[in-house]
Parts: sequence; structure tokens; C-alpha cells
Amino acid sequence: MPETLSPVFIIAEAGVNHNGSLDMALRLVDAAAEAGADAVKFQTFKAELLATAKAGKASYQISNTKEGGNQLAMLRALELKLEDHHALIEHCQARGIRFMSTAFDAASLTFLGGLGMPAIKIPSGDITCAPLLLQAAQLRQRLLVSSGMSTLTDLERALAVLAWGLLHDGQPSSQNEIDACYFSVEGQEALRRHVTLLHCVTQYPAPAEAVNLRAMDTMAQAFGLPVGYSDHTLGIEVSVASVARGATVIEKHFTLDRLLPGPDHLASLEPDELKHMVGAIRNVEAALGSARKLPAPAEHPNRAVARRSIVAGRPIEAGELFSLDMLDCKRPGTGMSPMEIWSLVGRPATRDFSPDEQIEP
Repeated sequence: MPETLSPVFIIAEAGVNHNGSLDMALRLVDAAAEAGADAVKFQTFKAELLATAKAGKASYQISNTKEGGNQLAMLRALELKLEDHHALIEHCQARGIRFMSTAFDAASLTFLGGLGMPAIKIPSGDITCAPLLLQAAQLRQRLLVSSGMSTLTDLERALAVLAWGLLHDGQPSSQNEIDACYFSVEGQEALRRHVTLLHCVTQYPAPAEAVNLRAMDTMAQAFGLPVGYSDHTLGIEVSVASVARGATVIEKHFTLDRLLPGPDHLASLEPDELKHMVGAIRNVEAALGSARKLPAPAEHPNRAVARRSIVAGRPIEAGELFSLDMLDCKRPGTGMSPMEIWSLVGRPATRDFSPDEQIEP
């Protein structure tokens, strides 16, 4: 993934929508590839390393799974085996799409760090998990930092840890050391080389009124880093709109069928919708084009058709002095521009002109 992240890098977020089935995960790779996404991303974790038995489900997880209970049981059913990852990578290579996965524990991050992914994803829930941030930074790979549930202060503190980890091995000796690195020229340059911030609202689905896409602009201005959008809204409109606001990365959940059981299916796109989103983003991306205001090449032939020329509004005899009441402006625009009409006033006609005949100075 290039530093500029251009063109827009589209991540089809399969997440845990495989329901623990390798076969379903492989079919998700197929769907993402057929939709034209740049990467398909899963989640890698060992349930016992991620949550305790006392960790309850989020309200959306209870609603979407239609059952209570704790996170641990739910997560155990959604794990991918390590050997499954190699099968998925091989299938991604065959389908021409990049493999990605988000690590939720140190062992999983070590494993994923050696797989040659285009970027390491820091999930929103781990923006305050300093040890995992440090480990991710010390992989010295591209980092996508999701900002759901975060304030600018949360992000700044996370970026400080990342800056230190990008420049140092081992462990920092103090918070002051981390802060000094963050505010240094070297620390800021390391962040610019490696980090893209993803605006995000951690709710599944996220209501449009909670999105506040302008916050993406605020993050870009506050930290001087490229930004993207991790979208949990229903539909594709907000993802497409974020590209028009400057998102360089789009991450969007998708599923084979929204009616499947599981915590994330209801807030995910189905394959045809994912394909539609990718196409819409590419169209918007193409339409953004250059900031220069110039006629497009396709417009040049139309200027003569759509613009006007100065013509005689009545018969004009040679030597007669031009006045506004004897002139008119009509298509085509192949003659003297109407912008010059006042320069003709008071000048003698060089010859006779018939009505609607283009005036020659």
C-alpha cells in the first residue's frame, strides 16, 4: 500500500462473518474479489486472550444475535484457526485480492506481522491498549488506526505510543519519553510515513446522524495524517460521501447473507451491494480529478455549440456605426465573442451584414 494511499484503498471487511467456517470464509474472499475490493479482511484472535468470562456482550451484539450471555462464548465460535489463514491467503492470491486480518492479542499480532499484509489494523477498541499499540508499531509496517469511541486526546496518546514504537525497540522508560518522541520532528515524520487514521463510529449499525463525517476533516487537520473511514452504517452512501471528503481508505463490513446468525451480519452489505459500493467509489474518485479549473478535453468541441457569437440584429450597411440596438448574441460560438460587444459600439461596419450574420470587427 503506497504512502499516499491513492487510489482509494477499499477493504471488504469480512470480519467474523464466516461464523467460524473456513468454507464460508473462502466464499467471502470470492465475493470480495468479484466486487472489485482491494483487500478482504478477517479478524484473528484467541478468545481467552481477548475477553474474560465476565465480559458481557454489547447491546448491538445481544440484539443481532438475539441472545444474551458473555463475549467469551460468542468469540470462541468465531475463531479462525491459524492454518485457516494460510488457506485464505492462498485463495486470495488466486483471486487477485490482498489478504488482511486484524489482531486482537499479542500472539495473533506476531503471527499476522509475518504474513506480508498491506497494513496492520489497530481496531477502535484497542486505541487505549498501549502494549498492543507498541507491538504493532515495532513491526514497522503500514498502520491503519481506527478511531471509534475516541476523542482527539485518545488519538494523540495512541499516536505518541506509535511514534515511540516506530523509532525504538524495547520498552519506553516513562510517559515523558513517549511524549518527547511524539513531539519531535522524527516522531512526526515516522507517523506520516506509517499511519492512516480511520474515522469510525463503533455501533452496528451506526445511524447516519451519529457519523459526523466532518470529524474526519478535523482529524486530518489536527494530526497532519491521511484519513479514511471505517463504515458501520447501513447502505453505501456514507462510504461514498467520505471519499468525496478525502478518505484514502474505506473499510466496509460485508456478508454472504444478512439473515445469517452472528453479531455483525445485520450491519453488513451483501455481495451485490458491496460491488455497487466499489463501483460508486471508483466513479467518485475519478470525478474528483484535479483541483485546477480548466475545460475538460471532452468539453472543447462543445464550446462552439453552446456559446454565442455577436450577430447582426437587423440589416446593417457598410460604414454604419455599430450600436447595441442593432446587435444580438446567438449560437454558434464560432465568431466574435459577446464579451467584446462593447468594443464594437461606435465603430463603423466594414461591410454590409444581413440579420443573424456573424459580425466581423
